[in-house]
Amino acid sequence: MTTTLLRTAADLHARARTGRRAVVMTMGALHEGHATLIRTARGIAGPEGEVVVTVFVNPLQFGAGEDLDRYPRSLDADVELAGRSGADVVFAPAVDEVYPGGEPQVRVSAGPMGERLEGSSRPGHFDGMLTVVAKLLHLTRPDVALYGQKDAQQLALIRRMVRDLNFGVEIVGVPTVREEDGLALSSRNRYLSAAERRTALALSRALFAGQDRHAAQEALRARAREVPATRARAEALSALGESRAAADAHAVATAVPGGPAAVRAAARQVLDEAARLQPPLRLDYLALVDPSDFTEIGDDFTGEAVLAVAARVGATRLIDNIPLTFGTLGAAS
Repeated sequence: MTTTLLRTAADLHARARTGRRAVVMTMGALHEGHATLIRTARGIAGPEGEVVVTVFVNPLQFGAGEDLDRYPRSLDADVELAGRSGADVVFAPAVDEVYPGGEPQVRVSAGPMGERLEGSSRPGHFDGMLTVVAKLLHLTRPDVALYGQKDAQQLALIRRMVRDLNFGVEIVGVPTVREEDGLALSSRNRYLSAAERRTALALSRALFAGQDRHAAQEALRARAREVPATRARAEALSALGESRAAADAHAVATAVPGGPAAVRAAARQVLDEAARLQPPLRLDYLALVDPSDFTEIGDDFTGEAVLAVAARVGATRLIDNIPLTFGTLGAAS
């Protein structure tokens, strides 16, 4: 399909609209993760609708010492990939189109959630992110906007902003896309050397270790519930090879399924081992949080949670996460 490159909001607003407009916001350097977002947007918009991909490297969300100048820019390739994936328009405004008066004096505040995890590591990042998202929502006027779940805290904050400030747009989260070795797709992956990439795989391995521990504990909990007698519980657990748990079957049977502490410990072990590699992984944070506010969950937590990690390998900072469900037998999302 023919994809139109537009530079101004006036040109975008001049386009005739007949169906739903779906917007995918990016900072360029598009990869398969973005392509998945665009294809999902195409499905939502349908043949009568329109898919707009924004390409804008937002200076407000880069802190001191971060990679604004180093951030990859490849507009021609981005337009080509967007077109192959189903985009009708690539909207790539200049900085003075988005911020015509220079850096805005009035900005969107991310509030307390924006000060946790990524916000703590990158002060002001989420204020800058929400400000540009708000502006791009106004400039593109979509019916629906799509964002990747890899940036879980960003997605949660956008949803909160849209709800709190009454934006008339539907927000859709799209699952993380991974490479064959498990590494979450990111424009920053291209910065990694071969050795750094091997170390970086510890991020996804840690998440999967936590997920596996959660699933095992859920299965153990389900098996224990099937047998009413304490002694029979112990025998059932022993048959599963959980000799230590079998020693105290009653405690295991009444424990909160999926034990958050055990999930954290399983992930932490992988990250601790990666810290001894060459080059080493330098952990920023490992957190198991409630996605409604990104506070750490307690051992009695039930419901949806996010296991999130951020770390540096060499000069490159990477993030990743997976969703988990606590309190539903057999659930290990």
